[in-house]
Amino acid sequence: MYPFIFRTFFARMDPERAHHLVIPVIRVLGVWPFAPIARALTRPDPRLQTRALGLVFDSPFGVAAGFDKNAVMTEGLYSLGFGHVEVGTVTAIAQDGNPRPRLYRLIEDRALINRMGFNNAGAAAAARRLARARRRPRRTVLGANIGKSRVVDVEQATADYVTSTTLVAPEADFLVVNVSSPNTPGLRGLQAVETLRPLLSAVRDAAGATPVLVKIAPDLPDDEIEAIARLAVELGLAGLVATNTTIAREPLQADAATVEAMGAGGLSGAPLKQRALEVLRTVRAVVPAEFCVISAGGVETTADVQERLAAGADLVQGYTAFVYRGPLWARQINRGLAAAL
Repeated sequence: MYPFIFRTFFARMDPERAHHLVIPVIRVLGVWPFAPIARALTRPDPRLQTRALGLVFDSPFGVAAGFDKNAVMTEGLYSLGFGHVEVGTVTAIAQDGNPRPRLYRLIEDRALINRMGFNNAGAAAAARRLARARRRPRRTVLGANIGKSRVVDVEQATADYVTSTTLVAPEADFLVVNVSSPNTPGLRGLQAVETLRPLLSAVRDAAGATPVLVKIAPDLPDDEIEAIARLAVELGLAGLVATNTTIAREPLQADAATVEAMGAGGLSGAPLKQRALEVLRTVRAVVPAEFCVISAGGVETTADVQERLAAGADLVQGYTAFVYRGPLWARQINRGLAAAL
């Protein structure tokens, strides 16, 4: 049913508008009387319970940052069967993001290109919503992804991240430091170890007991990925998220001129699959077993999730395939994982 709905309705619509139309539907699924009905249909098999970051996840499969930027859909996403939701990216200062259009589909590649630019209502608003969600007796595990405010100079980035941390960390189950989005000028430069060390140290100290992870780009060479992973271990961080979107445009089936006309932005979805898997293996090879590695990028099927878990991921995240697979995607993944047991 969903493939038909996508082809005849969503595929003809601006991707960002389609996303905003879906938000109230998912929110409704998180409230009574719809929530218990939806959850009964999507509840993961108890055997899929996963322990990581000192937390218990109903399933190892969750929603990556970017889908629920303002923490407004967490209860609905729980009702759809996701084992965790990473909200954001949120910034200390609310911002509109980049000019539209800024989100594009590559349907033949089952991919997206986005240059959203961290559009969000700010860390304070996200913290209030996370606090309300955490009071629910039944909920998904909630992560918060934080980034640099666009109006803040790179030289003041650490203070900006600390502001977000002090607001959001007390209300989140884990915190992810995003220094790898390609859509904020100067942000990826923060991945250099000499600049990353003081930033991560400050966030770690400000986060208190909340586990802190760092999210990296797939476009870094392997030696830099290894250096960041070792730094995260040295600083006592809880884990690492691999990976963010890529600025690469290969391999793609879409017409090259069409892709070029879409302009700059991060590519996500199926074309990122192989590189994300390579980065996961690179990270896992240099970090201890207790260090949490979350794999994201190009995840669409149960087999993809199994492959990431077999390669050493503790948790797996998806986003882009949600667009193409629809609301029962998490249920399909979880049922596939349970059947494989």
